Amino acid sequence: MSESGPARAENGRVAGEDEVVDLCAELIRIDTSNYGDHSGPGERAAAEYVAEKLAEVGLEPEIFESHPGRASTVVRIEGEDRSRPGLLIHGHTDVVPANADDWTRHPFAGEVADGCVWGRGAVDMKDMDAMTLAVIRDRVRSGRKPPRDVVLAFLADEEAGGTYGARYLVDNHPGLFEGVDEAIGEVGGFSFTVNENLRLYLVETAEKGMHWMRLTVDGTAGHGSMTNKDNAITELCEAVGRLGRHQFPVRLTKSVRGFLDELSDAFGIELDPEDMEETLVRLGGVARMIGTTLRNTAAPTMLGAGYKVNVIPGQATAHVDGRFLPGYEEEFLADLDRVLGPRVKRESLHSDKALETDFDGALVEAMRTALKAEDPISRTVPYMLSGGTDAKSFSDLGIRCFGFAPLQLPPELDFAGMFHGVDERVPTEGLRFGVRVLDRFLDNC
Repeated sequence: MSESGPARAENGRVAGEDEVVDLCAELIRIDTSNYGDHSGPGERAAAEYVAEKLAEVGLEPEIFESHPGRASTVVRIEGEDRSRPGLLIHGHTDVVPANADDWTRHPFAGEVADGCVWGRGAVDMKDMDAMTLAVIRDRVRSGRKPPRDVVLAFLADEEAGGTYGARYLVDNHPGLFEGVDEAIGEVGGFSFTVNENLRLYLVETAEKGMHWMRLTVDGTAGHGSMTNKDNAITELCEAVGRLGRHQFPVRLTKSVRGFLDELSDAFGIELDPEDMEETLVRLGGVARMIGTTLRNTAAPTMLGAGYKVNVIPGQATAHVDGRFLPGYEEEFLADLDRVLGPRVKRESLHSDKALETDFDGALVEAMRTALKAEDPISRTVPYMLSGGTDAKSFSDLGIRCFGFAPLQLPPELDFAGMFHGVDERVPTEGLRFGVRVLDRFLDNC
């Protein structure tokens, strides 16, 4: 802590708490829907909004546009000890699209109601963007430098793989991250209440790799009224059905094993990774994020074939979202081809590595200490994210990445269901909690 004054009021509040809700709501009102085809309306507007908020307190952010309208904002904040490696805090400003007719409240209105900020991006991940802005604005105003350099990156295009955001910056402007050796971003630091005496906070130490792919079967075209034993649709549907029902074997990585050990201790039960159904039920909505980290997965997501009801097409296609565990990519692809069979051609559309790091070191201790100070019944545990984040790109620069966007959540909130879901929302008290935790974390990072 600098000599410019205490970081907190006597009641423990941080000044950044006073604006974090408004910042989150304002970010949500910028429609940054990412359709994956450059048609999204607002990433440039979001980059300019973030840059303006940083410039207001005297920082000098830069905006990098990888394609017209696809923009990211980056700024470096000088630390007390510049000889130390820096820390990256990254968040994305783009969101998945939302159909307003499906929502209770308009997804881009940023309404504050029922103790929550509502809208697309509330948890994925304009909440963390807002918390980061609130904390940094407060610290810069009060002259409180972090212990080491901190680089902030507010990124475009994460929801479509990061090609025009993190990937672009890593490939074309790596100097922005010179000297950085650790990073925090999404999805981690959120709470899971076990009982009145224990809350687990899940920190992401690993994430599955991805293979988005197109499957194609060629057959013999013909008249729909005639017998056809080489129907591409039939062959493809049988293969997709086999894949959709296939259960890949359980494979325990160190992050998942560490999480299961913590669960076993928290619930006082022995866990059998081959039979997790009862335990997953007890985890509620979080189970959707945890259950798929026990094995590789391949989910058929799209089908396409034909152009007229009385014509058997000569080709049929399907799309599959494949996710593999760290260390099991080769096994995943071999299993995939075996299940699909020789008639199916598999084409990669987008692929990226799996990541895993150890749950140890000074940065993890800074997370643990900050959470414990704000929530005495907290216990910090590692876990694996079933999806992927921009950490995949930053890891290519040798940066060790964690998911840490701290939120204390009410037990009844289906947090996992908020990601890409209808009526996405984040508790206002959770945002204020996150500001306090991040502020403490930056004191000791």
